[in-house]
Amino acid sequence: MTTQYSADAAGDQLVPVEVGPTLDYERQLWSSGKHLIAGVDEAGRGCLAGPVVAAAVIFEREVFIEGVADCKLLDSNTRESLLIEIERKALCIGVGVCTPEEIDELNVLWASMEAMRRAVSQLSPEPEFLLIDGNQCFPDSAWPLETVVRGDQLCHCIAAASIVAKVHRDRFMRSLHERYPNYAWNTNVGYPTPEHYAALAQHGPTPYHRRSFRLA
Repeated sequence: MTTQYSADAAGDQLVPVEVGPTLDYERQLWSSGKHLIAGVDEAGRGCLAGPVVAAAVIFEREVFIEGVADCKLLDSNTRESLLIEIERKALCIGVGVCTPEEIDELNVLWASMEAMRRAVSQLSPEPEFLLIDGNQCFPDSAWPLETVVRGDQLCHCIAAASIVAKVHRDRFMRSLHERYPNYAWNTNVGYPTPEHYAALAQHGPTPYHRRSFRLA
């Protein structure tokens, strides 16, 4: 959600109003003749363990799902429920993954960009334009694109992609919990928490930890 300000009922003062993502970015592109607009976002850049996962989502024109927002502002149950709606209403969805080994080799920024490229390449039909969260994108893109700072808070298709990426990544990390129960990935999903650092100090890293990250 983003905060805007509007006059109160009496017109005496400005009050904060929470406003979620809109179709404004998509509508500008639709009006210019672009119909297949993909929102792109990633999850997991700041984690100590696990992959970075990106998602790309295309909706038909004017499709809007109430409640879709930046995945970081939603609880796990809400994200799971919204994913069902996104999968039902999206024209197509692509998911791309870069492993911890690739993150260590490329660095996490470039691994994130590569995961985005992989996600977009999974889309069928192919997009005509990409809206990418943030201020950076993968080089030599085969698709025209625009980066949108705070895109997951402003743009509906980017927010939807953020939910898809987050849910897919969280599900994967939770699936590893039974194999590596000491690290509490069922709750922290690989992010740096005091209990995660304590487990690393006691048990050392797993094959899913990123060796290029500070693990102590």
